[in-house]
Amino acid sequence: MSSILIATLFLLGIGLVAAMILTVAARVFHVHEDPRIIEVEDALLGANCGACGHPGCAAAAEAVVRGKAGPNVCVAGGYEIAQAVAEVMGLEAEQVEPRKAVLGCRYSADKAALQYIYNGAHDCRAAVLLYGGAKECMIGCLGLGTCERLCPFGAIHMGKGGLPVVNERLCTGCGICVDCCPTHVLRLESISERLRRFHTVEDCLAPCRQACPAQIDIAAYIDHIRNGRYLAAVETIKERNPLPLTCGRVCPHPCEMECRRLSVDEAVAINHLKRFAADYERESGKHLKPYIAPNTGKRIAVIGGGPAGLSCAYYLRRMGHTPEIFDAQPKLGGMLRYGIPEFRLPGKALDWEIEGILALGIETHTETVLGKDVTLQGLRDDGFDAVFLALGAWTSMSLGVEGDDLPGVMAGVDFLARQAAGDSPPLGERVVVVGGGNTAIDAARTCLRCGCGEVVILYRRSREEMPANDREVEETEREGARLHFLAAPSKLIAGADGKLAKLEYIQMELGEPDESGRRRPVPAPGSETVMEVGNIIAAIGQRPDVNFDADAPDDLKIGATRWDTLEADERTLQTNVPFIFTGGDVYTGPQTVVQAIAAGRRAARSIHLYVTGQEVAPPPGELREAVPCPPPDASDIPLSPRAEMPARSVEERLRGFQEVETGLSETAARREAQRCLQCGRICYRVGTQDIFSSAG
Repeated sequence: MSSILIATLFLLGIGLVAAMILTVAARVFHVHEDPRIIEVEDALLGANCGACGHPGCAAAAEAVVRGKAGPNVCVAGGYEIAQAVAEVMGLEAEQVEPRKAVLGCRYSADKAALQYIYNGAHDCRAAVLLYGGAKECMIGCLGLGTCERLCPFGAIHMGKGGLPVVNERLCTGCGICVDCCPTHVLRLESISERLRRFHTVEDCLAPCRQACPAQIDIAAYIDHIRNGRYLAAVETIKERNPLPLTCGRVCPHPCEMECRRLSVDEAVAINHLKRFAADYERESGKHLKPYIAPNTGKRIAVIGGGPAGLSCAYYLRRMGHTPEIFDAQPKLGGMLRYGIPEFRLPGKALDWEIEGILALGIETHTETVLGKDVTLQGLRDDGFDAVFLALGAWTSMSLGVEGDDLPGVMAGVDFLARQAAGDSPPLGERVVVVGGGNTAIDAARTCLRCGCGEVVILYRRSREEMPANDREVEETEREGARLHFLAAPSKLIAGADGKLAKLEYIQMELGEPDESGRRRPVPAPGSETVMEVGNIIAAIGQRPDVNFDADAPDDLKIGATRWDTLEADERTLQTNVPFIFTGGDVYTGPQTVVQAIAAGRRAARSIHLYVTGQEVAPPPGELREAVPCPPPDASDIPLSPRAEMPARSVEERLRGFQEVETGLSETAARREAQRCLQCGRICYRVGTQDIFSSAG
C-alpha cells in the first residue's frame, strides 16, 4: 500500500474520531439559546448605551427573556420600543413618562470667578478631584464639556458661555450625562417629577426664589417676559402655582423683600410681572393645556375648593390621578371668592382661572358639606384612595366685650361674603372696623364703596405692627378711611331700639413682645372714650372648624391642636389617619393665598407617594432654611426706576367695585423685566453680562 494512501486513511481516521468527539461534546455541553433573545435584541434601539444597567442591548434582551427585566427596559427607546419588546414576550408594556436631562445651573460657566488657574485634563470629573474644581461656585457647571462628549445621542452641546444645552427632541433620558456630572448640575426628570420637586440644598436658588412659598422659578419666568415669551412665562409659573392670575393681584410678594436690587435701588416688581403674564394668557382667550401623565386610576377626594384644594387637585390631575372637589359653597374659590372683594380680585378673573383647572378633567360637587352631605367613612366606602382636607378657616373670632352680639355688629368675613353673594347688608353713617389685617382693610374699603360717610379702622397696636399689606393700607387711607391706632373696644352700647349705637374704646400702650414677636398692647386705665357708630365690623381673626365629622368612627378621628387646627406631619401633611392629608388654613390657621397654594402642591406630592404604594417621606435633601446670598456690587449696576402699577383715580374707584389696579403695559413689563439681575445663589447679571461675586 502506498504511503500516500496510508496517510490519507490516517487523516480520515483522525477526522472521524474528532467528529465523534465533537458530537458527544455537543450533546453533553449543548446550551439552548432562546430565539426570543434575538427578537428582543432586534426590537431594541441598538445604541448599546448601557443606561438600562446592562452591558449592551444583547445583555438587556437576555435579561428580558430571563424575566430579570421588563419590556420597558430600554430607557432610551421610548414606549414604541417597549411595545415591540412586549409583543415578542406576549406581555403588555406599561406607558411611563419620558425623562429628560435638565440643567440646574443658569449662569455662564466661563464667567465664574476662579479660585486657581487649572491647566490639567479637560474633563469635569478629573478637574473636580482637585479642590472641587477651579471655579469658586461650588454648585455650578465646570464648563469642560464632559457631558457633551459622552452623550451617545448628540443631545447635548456646550452653548455660549460654556454651559451645556440640552436638545429635548434628541434626549432619550439615558442618564449618562447625569452620571458623569461631578457637580450634579444635570438631572433626569419627567414633567410629573418636576411638579413634585422641592428646593434642595444643592440647587442654584436666587434669594427671591428662596423666599417664595410656592418656590416659583422667578428668574426664569421674568427672563421669558424680557424676551417676549409670555406663554412660556405662564408655563414656568404654573409648574409651581396654578393661580397666577389671582396671585398676581393679591399676593403679598415676600419675594420682593429679598430682591438683590434692593441693594441698588428698588426691588423688581415681581408680582406685577406675574400678573402681566397671567393677564396675557387670559386675554388670548385660550387656556394653556399642560401635560397630564398617563391615568393611574387612583381617586382622591379634595374637600374644599379654595386655593389649597384647587392647587392640590391641579397637581394630582397632572400626575395622572383623578381628583374630585367637594365644596360647601355654591361656587368654588373659597376665601378667594368670598373673602376678597371685586376691586382687588374680580370674580370673572377668578372664574376664568378655575375654569382652566377644571378643564383638565376634574369633577366638582358644590353645596356639599363634609359631615352632612358626605362623610369620611362614606368617601372611604366609595373607593377613594385618599382624602385631602382643605376646609379653610371660616369661623370668625368675636370681640369678646360686652354688647358684641348686638344688631349692627358683623364679622368681617361674613360681611365680605355677603357682599360677594350680592346680599349687601345696610350700613350706618359711621362704620368702625376693628382689626389690622387684610380682612379689616378689605372690609373698610368695601364700606367706602357702599357710600358710608365715615369709615374708621380701630387697631390695638401701632402702624408698624399691622399685618395687612402695606400698599393696601396706603390705598385705604387714600380712599378716605381713618386709621386709629393703639385703641381697642371695651364695650358696645345699645340705643333705645336695642341696636348698636355707641362704641366705648380704650387707649393702649405697647408692652413686651408676645408670641408673635410683636409688642403686646396693654390698656391704659382711665382712657376710655365713647363714639357714636352705626355698625361695627369685627375683623380680628378667623379659625377653622375642626368638628366637621363628629360621627366618624375612631379610626377616622383626626388629631387637632389647641388652636383648632388639624394635626399633620409638617413636611408631608399626612394626618394620623394614613389616607387623609391636610393643608391650608385648616392646618396652619389663616395664612396667605400663596402659602395655601404651596401646601396644596406639597400635599399632592405626598398623596401621589401614598396612592402609588411608596413611602410617604419628605423631599430628599429639602432646603429647610434660606441660604445666605451675597449682595451685588451696586457700583456695577446702573440705576433703573421700578415700574409703577397703573391704577384708577380715587374718585373713579369709589363709584363702584371696578378693579383698582389695571396692569402693566407690554412695554412697561418688558422694561421692568430688564431690571432683573437673573440671580443665582452667588451670581447675578449686570446689563447683558453675567457676573459672579467672589463671596462663597
